[in-house]
Amino acid sequence: MISAAARNNAEWCDAMCRAHGITGVFGEWAWTSESRTPPLYPDAVTLSPRAVARDVLEGIDRAAPGCSVKDSFGRLDLAADGFEVIIDARWIHRPATLATPVAPADVVWRPVRTVGDLARWSAAWSGGDEAMAGIFRTELLADRATTVLAGTTDGGRRTVAGAVVSRSTSVIGVSNLFCSDDDPERAWAGCLAAVARLWPGMPVVGWETGDALDAAVAQGCVPGDALRVWLAV
Repeated sequence: MISAAARNNAEWCDAMCRAHGITGVFGEWAWTSESRTPPLYPDAVTLSPRAVARDVLEGIDRAAPGCSVKDSFGRLDLAADGFEVIIDARWIHRPATLATPVAPADVVWRPVRTVGDLARWSAAWSGGDEAMAGIFRTELLADRATTVLAGTTDGGRRTVAGAVVSRSTSVIGVSNLFCSDDDPERAWAGCLAAVARLWPGMPVVGWETGDALDAAVAQGCVPGDALRVWLAV
């Protein structure tokens, strides 16, 4: 399942890059981008535990500031290459056979379809930071494997939670989950209920750390192996 989750996450990173006019490359052991990726997104993602340093470092731009590598299997040591670990996290997996969580009745989860709704979603996700909100470009609305989910109130006028869903052949990836009420368990319940409704019978994967990981586990997600994100220093 970790290999499927890593591939799914790399496909989401690739979709985000395409929305910014950046072309990534899927190799045998890693996905890489020769151009600097959008903020918060890695320049390389390992796809196999057999990946070694050269599989990621030879395909990325190490000269420009902000170069980063997502080591999906926690196997690489890039310290000697001028990187340091900035994130230690765990993969998560929720089997499709588990009962669907009960979604909070006061929040309606639905796909974002319009430019205006995406702008509201991005503003809520970023906490009002306009520069960061601009990461989610309208090109994502046309990506068939990507769905931005919004949790709304007031008849859809106010976005209070959300997530990005990335669809692969065998798994559904959930990332960028957020909420404005500081209750991520509610957000996970609403998101997972929406995923079960829209893509029934599909297992859910993703990765989290800290309190966000605890919230996902509370809603039936099983923590898996470790992953690391390395940043050039």
